[in-house]
Amino acid sequence: MEFVEPRPTGKGPEDWFDGDVWFDVIHAGQEPSRLRANMVRFAPGARTAWHHHAVGQTLHVVAGIALIGTRDGTVYEAHPGETVTCPPGEEHWHGATEDRFMQHLALWDGTAPDDDRPGTTWLEKVAEEQYNGPRTRSR
Repeated sequence: MEFVEPRPTGKGPEDWFDGDVWFDVIHAGQEPSRLRANMVRFAPGARTAWHHHAVGQTLHVVAGIALIGTRDGTVYEAHPGETVTCPPGEEHWHGATEDRFMQHLALWDGTAPDDDRPGTTWLEKVAEEQYNGPRTRSR
């Protein structure tokens, strides 16, 4: 057993996020593990850029309401205690509502050593019309 030395909280880079986003790395997978786990905190209105994960991603909402957008224009609301999975290669974004902080646990796998794809591919920023699109609670 090993207690891992905590890393300092990091600020989300402007290329990947709109608004103020902070994250704590919980686990950064050393071979043979490829698991990545971050606790991410979004200020009101903050969100990721569009992106996708080679092996998929799981989001577990801890506080606030998470918005998760897909390319078909759907913006899902996920509430504390709910878990959302994004399949490999699905382009999506996630963030906070305009009036509340949001915190989620983000889990994803890095790619295998013989796989030259990046674990996460970052794309363009989310347009205001996309962020403000109709929201749904359906699953």
